[in-house]
Amino acid sequence: MGNVLAYCEFSGSTLRSSALSNIAFARASAQAHGGEVIAVLIGAGAAGAGANAAKYAPKVITVEDAKLEHYLAETYAPILARLAKDNNATVVSATATSAGKDVMPRVAALLDAGMASDISKSEGKDTFVRPILAGNAYSTVQITTPIICVTVRQSEFEAAGELGSAGSVTSAPAGEINALGASFDHIDAQKSDRPDLGDAKVVVSGGRGMKNGENFKVLEQLADLLGAAMGASRAATDAGMVPADWQVGQTGKIVAPNLYFAVAISGAIQHLAGMKGSKTIVAINKNKDEPIFQVADYGVVADWEKAVPELIAEIKKIKASR
Repeated sequence: MGNVLAYCEFSGSTLRSSALSNIAFARASAQAHGGEVIAVLIGAGAAGAGANAAKYAPKVITVEDAKLEHYLAETYAPILARLAKDNNATVVSATATSAGKDVMPRVAALLDAGMASDISKSEGKDTFVRPILAGNAYSTVQITTPIICVTVRQSEFEAAGELGSAGSVTSAPAGEINALGASFDHIDAQKSDRPDLGDAKVVVSGGRGMKNGENFKVLEQLADLLGAAMGASRAATDAGMVPADWQVGQTGKIVAPNLYFAVAISGAIQHLAGMKGSKTIVAINKNKDEPIFQVADYGVVADWEKAVPELIAEIKKIKASR
């Protein structure tokens, strides 16, 4: 028997939606291991988000310290490793976000544990399925160490629902914090009223066919009408049309919104790997033979210059009539 320690990211006083996919995995894994789910929140504001986390996990541990104000894998990993040992965890998991993929290999090293990265499915206690070759094939891996570390692909696990009753919330000391020479310098981020790309229910993405960054303003109009996040293909970000943190794809962010607009995107396998888990995909492209139409639920063969303004106008009409 063993518990599942689920590292959960949060924003303000609530869990990020990506954390709910991790908790969904943790519940299934805890059942297989005969233990319970323990959600761990680390960093400034962790205590404030503990009550929200308790809606989804029977036990929540929060860790706050002035030295943990900014995320560093060097400081977070030892805390997770220690809590795993203290709480008899046989599985330690995180969502396969940039932070999860950064910290979990270090946790595995500290615990001398085997690791399964970016999994899309679990099969029993120690066997996992993960995509390879940009999602065109899948491999099955078995981890035989006493403790298993896992990162969970958000797009492959449905968000966990709330429990019938709230779990308990406790705090744990950070212990000795040693960043091993690393330090937080600064963060470059653009402030936006739009939802975070990884959490958004609707995403509007543009590709190389948008031609330049100025043209993306048309897509931003569509995104703002729908309360959507903005995304882009790697070709568009590499060309400097839009910020790099908009990139969706194998080397960008993996998203699975309810609605995904792919505008002037050809549909290279690297991009499809990051968005093909979307519930509904709408593709707008002037070339009917582009591979994006093979995964699209709705396809519009037209120039975006004509199709997108028409779509915006129709949405405005519908909103005005309500």
